[in-house]
Amino acid sequence: MKVAAAAYPIDWHDSWASYADKIRRWVYEAAENGAQMMVFPEYGAMELASLAGAERAGDLAQSITAVSERVAEADALHAALAQETGTYILAASAPVPDRDKVVNRARFFNPAGDMVFQDKQIMTRFEREDWDIAGGGPLKVFDTPFGKVGILICYDSEFPLLGRSLIEAGAEIILVPSATEALAGYTRVRIGAMSRALEGQCVTVMASNVGEAPWCEAVDVNTGMGGVFCPPDKGFAANGVLAEGVMNTPGWTYAEVDVEQIRQVRLDGGVLNVLHWQEQYPRVNRAEISSF
Repeated sequence: MKVAAAAYPIDWHDSWASYADKIRRWVYEAAENGAQMMVFPEYGAMELASLAGAERAGDLAQSITAVSERVAEADALHAALAQETGTYILAASAPVPDRDKVVNRARFFNPAGDMVFQDKQIMTRFEREDWDIAGGGPLKVFDTPFGKVGILICYDSEFPLLGRSLIEAGAEIILVPSATEALAGYTRVRIGAMSRALEGQCVTVMASNVGEAPWCEAVDVNTGMGGVFCPPDKGFAANGVLAEGVMNTPGWTYAEVDVEQIRQVRLDGGVLNVLHWQEQYPRVNRAEISSF
């Protein structure tokens, strides 16, 4: 399978047609380059707020409502494009109301146009202290013809037990849509994605927002690039990087992913992190404090 990871600019749109044209161009570009699964970033859907005008788009609380008003239309667009191109599409995540709270939700579309979703689990300080976004529903693994796919949204990728939960549920590919303001934030998520690939002996696919959107407080400054990471083991890249883009340069980053290669390295790799994970448990409480 060929995967595509986006480095995605947040644009202002004066009309729905402008937004739809942009998404269509991005999806068709990836599909025409052979991508069978494409990953858009976290909160890339914030550009939908521009359709409500500058005042609402620029207000942190109102931007949530402005985006949520358009998510159903965006979902219909992504579903249609997935059908047209015969691809899997992880749409850019969006803040959406869910009963008595607002969650950060990534929606995943298959070539039949069906949709499933994954909510972010652990909120950053900005999300919980300034924006009042809450953790959503449980982690999920989706069975596709290309392997079992899990999703860790941005900060979630920095927590090994979340990744381990996906691995124990059978995940072989983990998608990591991300939104980071500074290089330090991008680096944290990149290290998280690479670490999950190492310990889970899987492939992780990281997408980022790039550039500036001064009209939207939530994603006003963005740093990152696309990346596809792997365990540095038999048959994989020795540095753990299958492909990376160019920092802060919009576009797709592509990589070939062979799920059979993932399964083989779990069975007979130079190391067996997945198999040996359980050996930590009897030892984690044994650290002793000694005078020295």
